[in-house]
Amino acid sequence: MEPEEPRGDIGDEGAHWSAYLDFYRATIADGVTSLPPDQQRRSMVPSGWTPIELLSHVLHMERRWFLWGFLGEDVPDVWGDWSRPDPWEHEDDPDVRWQVPDGVSADDLAARLERLAVRVRKLLREFPTEARAVPGPRFDEGTPTLRWICQHVVHEYARHAGHLDIVRELGAADPAGQ
Repeated sequence: MEPEEPRGDIGDEGAHWSAYLDFYRATIADGVTSLPPDQQRRSMVPSGWTPIELLSHVLHMERRWFLWGFLGEDVPDVWGDWSRPDPWEHEDDPDVRWQVPDGVSADDLAARLERLAVRVRKLLREFPTEARAVPGPRFDEGTPTLRWICQHVVHEYARHAGHLDIVRELGAADPAGQ
């Protein structure tokens, strides 16, 4: 069963963002975990990313924005979805890309994403959306509001959900199963 988009009559703004984040998390996690394992690790696009790498990316992306960025927590392996510790220091290196170790499964990543979701739901209940991120490792000054971070993360999830839709269609249309 596909996740359903949240209704328009959700309570407060934090609940609204929480519902949309849940919707997109489920869309991507279910979309990847429902693929056969060989398709989870096979690229169907010129840029070379695989569905399991996309799942890892959204997990790490959400950690970066909410835990490291908004709360200012020390997040281990903050760039763990990339092949380099800080991919932005190596922008010109063509080998910098998303990566997932062989021993990590899509189910493992989906479980980690759900544990993160529990924390983010709590954060959205405890902080008003106009609260600003703490200055820290992610933001020196001009910190964004929680509302802005929510909008950015939902936008990124939506974009990547569309990418995954295309990859799933390409995989289903692949008559040779290659």
